[in-house]
Amino acid sequence: MFQRDYFMRMIEQMTEAVGQIMNLRRERKHEEALLYIDELLDTKFRLSSKLIRSLSDEDLLKMMTTNGILETDHLQAIALLMKQEAELTADLGREDESFIAYVKSLHLFLRLSLVDAAPTITEPREQIKELLERLKPYELPLATKRLLMEWLEAEGRYDTVENMMHELLEDNALTNEEAEAAYRRMLLQPDERLEAGGLPREEIEQGIEDLAKQQTDDIA
Repeated sequence: MFQRDYFMRMIEQMTEAVGQIMNLRRERKHEEALLYIDELLDTKFRLSSKLIRSLSDEDLLKMMTTNGILETDHLQAIALLMKQEAELTADLGREDESFIAYVKSLHLFLRLSLVDAAPTITEPREQIKELLERLKPYELPLATKRLLMEWLEAEGRYDTVENMMHELLEDNALTNEEAEAAYRRMLLQPDERLEAGGLPREEIEQGIEDLAKQQTDDIA
């Protein structure tokens, strides 16, 4: 009962907070809204806003894990606030800050989706879709592409996984061994799932052959 009440309070608080931020944004009180986000980050999550922004998504997950249990509700709230910050700084023309906040939010929502977190505050997959749309004009960091590739595989979007794989291979951000391992994981899936994911079994087998041929050519 206590845990349920806690979650309900958290949902209510975050719904109210996001509403307040959006109202301030409509009133063009962007700096006030950004200060409010800082205050929320400083008071709600045991970590300072400065630390939350400086930690990588992996380190933030570790910090938000207690007795082996990930506090997914807190992470959803932080990811949502980072997204709000990105939108506010974008309005102010602070493109670099906006991009960093959008990417941070995306990483956290990808991590939440990968652990199949219950959508206590917001639906991670819906947020990912929206964030990817916002980030379309930009070249994503290599670390983001790797994480995105992992998420796309978990979602069964195998044709997009392959596209991301080739981008990473071209940028030397993925080894041939890692790419082959991804292909072989796909081969473990039933044919109907592969077909639904846009990458039939024969295309995966061809991909493995192409990787082997490339390795041979590189050695030669």
